[in-house]
Amino acid sequence: MTALTENIEKLNDYLARFREGGIQNLIAGESRPAVSGAVFDTTSPVDESLICPVARGGAEDIDAAARAAAQAFPAWRDMPAAERKAILIRIAEGIEARAEEIALCECWDTGQALRFMSKAALRGAANFRFFADKVSSARDGQNLRSPTLMNVTTRVPLGPVGVITPWNTPFMLSTWKIAPALAAGCTVVHKPAEFSPLTARILAEIAHEAGLPDGVWNLVNGFGEDAGRALTEHPAIKAIAFVGESKTGSMIMKQGADTLKRVHFELGGKNPVVVFDDADLDRALDAAIFMIYSLNGERCTSSSRLLVQDTIADAFEAKLAERVNNIRVGHPLDPETEVGPLIHKVHFDKVTSYFDIAKTDGATVAAGGERVGDQGWFVRPTLFTGATNDMTIAQEEIFGPVLTSIRFTTEDEALHIANDTQYGLTGYVWTNDLTRALRFTDRLEAGMIWVNSENVRHLPTPFGGVKASGIGRDGGDWSFEFYMEQKHVGFALGQHRIPRLGA
Repeated sequence: MTALTENIEKLNDYLARFREGGIQNLIAGESRPAVSGAVFDTTSPVDESLICPVARGGAEDIDAAARAAAQAFPAWRDMPAAERKAILIRIAEGIEARAEEIALCECWDTGQALRFMSKAALRGAANFRFFADKVSSARDGQNLRSPTLMNVTTRVPLGPVGVITPWNTPFMLSTWKIAPALAAGCTVVHKPAEFSPLTARILAEIAHEAGLPDGVWNLVNGFGEDAGRALTEHPAIKAIAFVGESKTGSMIMKQGADTLKRVHFELGGKNPVVVFDDADLDRALDAAIFMIYSLNGERCTSSSRLLVQDTIADAFEAKLAERVNNIRVGHPLDPETEVGPLIHKVHFDKVTSYFDIAKTDGATVAAGGERVGDQGWFVRPTLFTGATNDMTIAQEEIFGPVLTSIRFTTEDEALHIANDTQYGLTGYVWTNDLTRALRFTDRLEAGMIWVNSENVRHLPTPFGGVKASGIGRDGGDWSFEFYMEQKHVGFALGQHRIPRLGA
């Protein structure tokens, strides 16, 4: 039995209950169909086969979930920190215990390769452990003395919050948003992306099995135009944390305006990887390839624009094309696969449309640019060369295994090209000139920058972008700044003079 065959058999065992009963919403600790009775189908991008029906929640379901979250909030907010910490740790342990189930289901539901999703559960568990350790200090503040007052600050949880997560690496990103919300003392209504509902249900089940009180974490499946909009407009929901497209983020901000929602957006990117001729070119090549072709290129931090100095461009692009042509495309449950299918036909059509756009723009398709097979949504990893930054392929977020290479001559030219985009999420700079690295990163318009490295996340550091790439920061204390409200109390130190009016 091959590893692929064995993984498919295991997957079928894990999916049996979903195929039999579908995926329902989870509200106030109860599995519920949509009030309307409506369902939608979730299918696998591997072969377009039906996975199971999913409850299609709407405004009534969101209302029930928001009310449950509001009712559960006071008790969860006031629960001793040690008890909340213990629950979060048990959630982490539950994730680790079901790591294989999570990985296999996520691969089948999203098309992501097992070599990457095998670590998704462990990263998710690490998120819960990290924020569990911060529960006891989440409400800590400062003592700011003045001549007449002892000023004390603290933080308090906002209340019920909405979390809307995307279909790319949905399990890890759900933990990334929900763990700090729970640690802060908030209750949650979670609406996962309709393309990838499987592991969101598994995660919510793990949380309740860990002893999370009913109503603290509610799950409503559905589409953005009904369930999503109802969540962003609901008056009981105090904030919305969203990961997804920039245009959708703008819509959410408008929808939440009437209720003055606080928002946190992790949005799109058209991130540059800038390679100067004095860099370690072998390492730069490895990093550039990894950051665009891993996770099927469906990642907001992907290095989708290669800016390479013209003195090394010919040799660098030749090696790049050779490597891209060797990337293994295949079944996501095969441990040897490096790139699996794209999430859905809708996204497949979007990504493949850029193959003709590149040719019309005048770029060269140096590798890929075609579908793989005639079943499922597989795309050959693609490289465009001979591009300029004003081309559509250099400006729009393709969100697939597609890299656009642009040449530059001087440092100033590289900086101009790197910044000449509506986005500003990440940047990657490769140079062995320390002064240049300091100078360049200081002027690069991006919320996160790595020098001589791929994206390596360190949980205490801030995660987020500038311009159209987002609002706010995740990670460490920055997460609590979103899910909590600052409170100040001033205590008089004596009987200072109070101005008397009308005396």
